[in-house]
Amino acid sequence: MSDISIEISNLSKRYRLGTLGSGSFKQDLNLWWRQLFGGQKGNPSAEAYRPGASEPDFIWALQHINLQIKQGETWGIVGGNGSGKSTLLKIISRIIRPTEGVVRGNGRLSSLLEVGTGFHQELSGRENIFLSGYTLGMKSGEIRHRFDEIVEFSGISAFIDTPVKRYSSGMYVRLAFAVAAHLDSDILIADEVLAVGDSEFQKKCLDKMLDFSRHQGRTILFVSHNMQAVSHLCSQAVWLQKGRLMASGPVGSVIHQYMGLAQSNQLRQCWKSPADSPGTDWIRVQSISLIPEDPAHDRFIDTRTPLTFDFRLWVMDDSPALLVTLQLFNEEDICLFDTMSSPLECQKGLVRGTCRIPGNFLNNGSHSLSITIYRDGWEDYFYFDHCLTFDVADHREEHLRFQGKWWGAVRPHFPIQLVQEEEIKYQL
Repeated sequence: MSDISIEISNLSKRYRLGTLGSGSFKQDLNLWWRQLFGGQKGNPSAEAYRPGASEPDFIWALQHINLQIKQGETWGIVGGNGSGKSTLLKIISRIIRPTEGVVRGNGRLSSLLEVGTGFHQELSGRENIFLSGYTLGMKSGEIRHRFDEIVEFSGISAFIDTPVKRYSSGMYVRLAFAVAAHLDSDILIADEVLAVGDSEFQKKCLDKMLDFSRHQGRTILFVSHNMQAVSHLCSQAVWLQKGRLMASGPVGSVIHQYMGLAQSNQLRQCWKSPADSPGTDWIRVQSISLIPEDPAHDRFIDTRTPLTFDFRLWVMDDSPALLVTLQLFNEEDICLFDTMSSPLECQKGLVRGTCRIPGNFLNNGSHSLSITIYRDGWEDYFYFDHCLTFDVADHREEHLRFQGKWWGAVRPHFPIQLVQEEEIKYQL
């Protein structure tokens, strides 16, 4: 296990739903006494217990997790809320005990599970650096040696002797992370540290963790709901869902699998006959679909993915002029564009239409498509509102460091050319 930082074997954690204790102070005291002096192992009422229930209700926060993390690797842990990510980190950090299984670690570990652990509101920033440092396992000499670095990293040197109760939330977070980031640890555990603070601070935190892993050879476990930050920082990833290990391995592969399931997409609707399909007495919709074109990213849609909107219509009688418009809306129900076809003189039968949305055009977020079908002018029409919905995931190239949400309703890639010109000397 010389090159293994963390080894997790058959790890499970179970909680009992309901209130804590037996509901009786006398019974709780009796159980505590027997456990302390009578040699009884475990305390059944230490887990939550629901009075009056014949069988206690349990929930498994983690089930049979097996994982090996090598020294110097950076692992991202992804999954939805309630998937067990924080529970896993708390067990590795020795905050809570597992119900089954074992975790073995090799090296000094520091945890950043809650920014601001150990801070006291009435003490100054200077005093809280020492207090928080002690809480996180630093010695007095280490804190003094790194004090100036901590203050410089936090960027709040002018307020270091001010009580933290007068700090803004951003200042509070900056100081708390600065303390935790300067621990001399072999393993760093970070839970959603990039979910707080402004974009400048988030970039600073990310750069610090990159320095930990790439230049100092430390092992990092990083939890975040921001897939761009995970893919940029981590080389490996774990996907948890309802306490179970769904996938582990290279970060790109795991994120593709997770995002493919997580995206709430309705990319296709179709109907077998005109009698059952939406429409009017002169037009019926046979099928509508949104097709991601890039086979390399067919598991989910991100900002690079070209999309083709394909629709087929039953024309119920001869139409001298059929015209279709498409409207794309973002998650705020703002219309991003409204595009129109040319009029088509058609006979009774099937009509097919397509519209292509290029890659590197949409911003990340939720979107929906609506279709409007006109005939013989603008008064007679059928409007199919939000007939397809899809999510667009974020993607940024390696040279673009994570800096929060990209501005704008759309995100087109318009090339900007930079040219180095000869130096021009001005005479005063």
